[in-house]
Amino acid sequence: MAASSIKGKGIRRRKQVKRSRALNTPLTPKSVKYFEKRPYRPGLHGRRRRTASDYSLRLHQKQLLREQYNISEKQMRRAFDDAVRMEGKTGDNLIAVLESRLDATVMRAGFARTIYQARQLVSHRHFTVNGQRVNIPSYRLEPGDVVEVHEKSRDKDPLVLASQGAYAGEGVGVGYLDVQRESVRLVVLRTPTREEVPVLCNDQLVVEYYSR
Repeated sequence: MAASSIKGKGIRRRKQVKRSRALNTPLTPKSVKYFEKRPYRPGLHGRRRRTASDYSLRLHQKQLLREQYNISEKQMRRAFDDAVRMEGKTGDNLIAVLESRLDATVMRAGFARTIYQARQLVSHRHFTVNGQRVNIPSYRLEPGDVVEVHEKSRDKDPLVLASQGAYAGEGVGVGYLDVQRESVRLVVLRTPTREEVPVLCNDQLVVEYYSR
C-alpha cells in the first residue's frame, strides 16, 4: 500500500476519533478504544463540565445523528424537510428517510463495516439497484428494491469478507430487509420502524432544533 494511502487513512481515523470524543459517542468500531481511553471532549478544556443550554442540547443531538450517517448539513436539512411532508411523527419519518439511503442500507445489511466504507463501496460502483449500477450514496431506496453486488466486483476483498459475514453484526435480524449474505444481495421489504434502527440520538430534540 502506498505511503500516501496509509497517511490518508490515518488522518481520516484521527478525525473520526476526534468527532467521536466531541459527540461523546464512538462513531466507528476502531474509535471505541481511543474513546474509552479519553472519554472527554478534545482540546485543552475538554475535561471541564459544562451546563448545556437548550440550544446546545438540540444542536448536539442533530450533529450526533448527522455524523452517524456521514452526511452534510444540506443533506440533513433536505431529509428533515421531506420528513415534515410525510404522515406520522416527524422524528420517526426522519430516521426512515435517512435509513433509506443506499449507503446506510448497505451498512445495515452487513455488507460494510462502517458508513464510511459503505459510502466508498457505493461511490466506486460496486452495487446495483434493480440491475442498474448506482454510485450515489444518497440514492433513496423503496420497498421492493433489490440491491446486490455487481458481478465484476464479487472478488473485491471487502465484498468477499461481507459474503463471509465479517460485517454482519448489525445486519443479522434486520426485519425490514431480506439479507442474502453469501450472494451479497438484499431486498427492501418495507420502511423500518424507529425501534428497528440502532442510531443513537433523541430524534425529538433534532426535530425541535430544525423547527425553532
